[in-house]
Amino acid sequence: MEAADIGALHTKKLSLWFLITVILVLLLLGTVILALCIGPVGISVGEIVNILFGGEASWSHRTIILEIRLPRVLLGGLVGASLAIAGAGMQGLFRNPMASPYVLGISSGAAFGASLSIVLGFSIVSGLFAVPVMAFIFSFITLVLVYNIAKVNGRVPVDTLLLAGIAIAAFFTALVSFMKYLAGEQLSSIVFWMMGGLWDARWEFFVFVLPMVAIGVVLILVFSRDLNVLMIGEEHAVNLGINVPLARNVILVASSLVTAAAVSVSGVIAFVGLIVPHMMRLFVGPDNRILLPASCLVGAIFMIWTDTLARTIIAPEELPVGIITAILGAPFFLYLLKRRKGVTGW
Repeated sequence: MEAADIGALHTKKLSLWFLITVILVLLLLGTVILALCIGPVGISVGEIVNILFGGEASWSHRTIILEIRLPRVLLGGLVGASLAIAGAGMQGLFRNPMASPYVLGISSGAAFGASLSIVLGFSIVSGLFAVPVMAFIFSFITLVLVYNIAKVNGRVPVDTLLLAGIAIAAFFTALVSFMKYLAGEQLSSIVFWMMGGLWDARWEFFVFVLPMVAIGVVLILVFSRDLNVLMIGEEHAVNLGINVPLARNVILVASSLVTAAAVSVSGVIAFVGLIVPHMMRLFVGPDNRILLPASCLVGAIFMIWTDTLARTIIAPEELPVGIITAILGAPFFLYLLKRRKGVTGW
């Protein structure tokens, strides 16, 4: 194949990726607008557009949109985007489509941090951010423990990292069970937090999470090409001039950062980081340069719709969104297992 043909194919591929990204961005914007319409008080699309752009609207509708629905929708989008891109990064890093953002035990560490704050009132901050901050801190304590346990002669073998994650997750899960035993009247708070939900969403949480998610997502996207090479194998990556330890550590830490940020404000929401990346891999292919941004955008769309369903399906009550994602995700996970039966490698 001549150089001109290769250049034409490359240009065509970039154009397709650009088109996919534009379509997904438009779908995300449409999802945000429609989600803002849905609720006990019906508000038209035209009025929502007026409110968002400072136009004429009733005081009550403006309060509902700007103080209740908008922060929840935007926070849900951030959480979904974080879990989806972290899942895609972990799957590429471990070369396993069954990997998820919680594979290193981050969710178990976050649950223990949250339970400490809920039951014992222990936190380095007080008030609104007591539980999210403790969940975030223990997420990173978990990552540091797993990473240092798995390190062997300056290297971090993937298999050892996974096994260390399983062990630390089991340890923190046992501690969470102990905290439940001590919880008394606070037991329901721990259980609801672990089910995952956005019922306490507010602008303060959005501002708390946004910088960490932005930094983590940018780092993962910057190393998307390196992740492509790492999926072939570390030896090939070294031969192609990739700094393997740097790339692996950055992707690992960035994925953990966005996961910890998401879990700290939403609790443990299952399957988003598993099903969204795999679904997008079927649609856009395995190239992480398009898979990662596509997963990020679709993760946001998926979470906004599942949260909208969770808050309306039994209105005026609402379900934890983690229940909805588990109901949707478990059958898909079984499908993956069946599809991989008898297949080796990835």
